Amino acid sequence: MPETAQEEIVIDLQGLKKSFNGNEVLSNITLQVKKGENLVILGKSGEGKSVTIKCIAGLLQPDAGSCRVFGKEVQQMDPAELKELRKRIGFLFQNAALYDSMTVRENLEFPLKRVAGLHDKGEIEQRSMEVLEAVGLTDAIDKMPSELSGGMRKRMGLARTLIVKPEIMLYDEPTTGLDTITSREISELILDMQRRYKTTSVIITHDIPCARITSDRVVIMHNGEYIASGTCEELENADDEFVRSFFK
Repeated sequence: MPETAQEEIVIDLQGLKKSFNGNEVLSNITLQVKKGENLVILGKSGEGKSVTIKCIAGLLQPDAGSCRVFGKEVQQMDPAELKELRKRIGFLFQNAALYDSMTVRENLEFPLKRVAGLHDKGEIEQRSMEVLEAVGLTDAIDKMPSELSGGMRKRMGLARTLIVKPEIMLYDEPTTGLDTITSREISELILDMQRRYKTTSVIITHDIPCARITSDRVVIMHNGEYIASGTCEELENADDEFVRSFFK
């Protein structure tokens, strides 16, 4: 019996391992993410949370195990297949990774031309204004990144990632360095974008309020493995003291 859209597994990690200079960062990562799900990964610094999502995007090769995205083994993809995969995946880095020498408009045009292969000026303008409206930055289209606040840069980074209409969004500490109010705004925006664009999202964060707002499910990482999975409420009331400690 075929999987329904709600049950479709778009990310499937089995026994993933990764070491750097003899230091094992991922020891046994097993995880499935369903289409349309918002998954939050919590863990202490240096646990390898970001390594997991870099393997998903094909930016890092695992030492062992299986990493399947959209049903295909990422480490077996040739360069052309990896390029096509990355068109379907949006990656929002901690610093938003904007091009400082380009205006907001040019930052948006760049992935449309380079990634999506779009050159119709009318459609580029339409897509640019659509994502800027979605993140509340239409007035900033001709500004330089240096003129934007930290929260605005995060919004801009999200807009630039979403403009190519990815099916999977990977967020690496999206609220780091932001004040409490701006962090909440970005968290609510992530949730709104997931609903609006029907994306599947994996969110790496230390920010428990962000996890509470954005997550359908949370996994806890410890010693290179995922040791618990559930909603924030379920994990907050877990028997394991280490799991509960994240929510204190």
